[in-house]
Amino acid sequence: MTAVWTGILAFLLTVVMGAIWTVLLLVNLQVSPAIPWSAVAMALVLWLAWSYLGGKWKPQSTRETRARYLRATPVSSRIFTWSLLAGGLSLVSLTGLWIVLFRLVKVSGNAVPDFSKFPIFTVITVLVMASLVSSIAEEAGFRGYFQVALESRFSGPVSVLIVALLIAPAHALTQGFVWPTMLFYFFVDIMLGTSAYLTKSILPGLAVHSTGLLIFFTLIWPQDKHRELISQSGADLWFWIHTAQAVLFAALGILAFMRLARLTKTQH
Repeated sequence: MTAVWTGILAFLLTVVMGAIWTVLLLVNLQVSPAIPWSAVAMALVLWLAWSYLGGKWKPQSTRETRARYLRATPVSSRIFTWSLLAGGLSLVSLTGLWIVLFRLVKVSGNAVPDFSKFPIFTVITVLVMASLVSSIAEEAGFRGYFQVALESRFSGPVSVLIVALLIAPAHALTQGFVWPTMLFYFFVDIMLGTSAYLTKSILPGLAVHSTGLLIFFTLIWPQDKHRELISQSGADLWFWIHTAQAVLFAALGILAFMRLARLTKTQH
């Protein structure tokens, strides 16, 4: 029953945080776009949510339980470095995979707002906060609370798989139920879940997750509208380069995760 409630909590946390950020941002850009106060307001909301999930303002026994479920546990510098390396290699693979999928299948993709009419400081602040909102909510809710509850009943790999499958509706709210994006996010969630399971912490995954979102916000998603299907233009050199990128860096990422697994096994 705990797993069910934590799963519901994770889903609601992701949806609610996203909704709050959307409202704040829209009002900010309409009223005073030169001053990105929405980022400050959202930072306060995230801090309150993080503190509550971590057990702040609760009795000691409840605080310890919530801290265990949040799993925001510091890790050694060596494990953190290998986690970042494994996650970084995976991100390179996933960017290649996204581009390949978008050239194989016609999908709508992500609608990225036109920030050209806003001050650069506002744009940078908004993009950074947008990357943090989704990553913090998902890591705390799904890789923290939900996965910790599952790991008390199932093996680590099974727990990671369950989270990756059940988080799909949260992605579908903004991405739609189309198989290329669902497949992409399945691999993303497997990668982040594996990181949380091996390190027993969401902190390395949080760094990778937020960095990945920032990369996609700035470099990948804005270019989706320019990608041509290979059924129309043929498989050019860049298609094969991105295919090789996806495969090669996936293999390197797996090797890095295997190394991370050996390191964490000796420390736990």
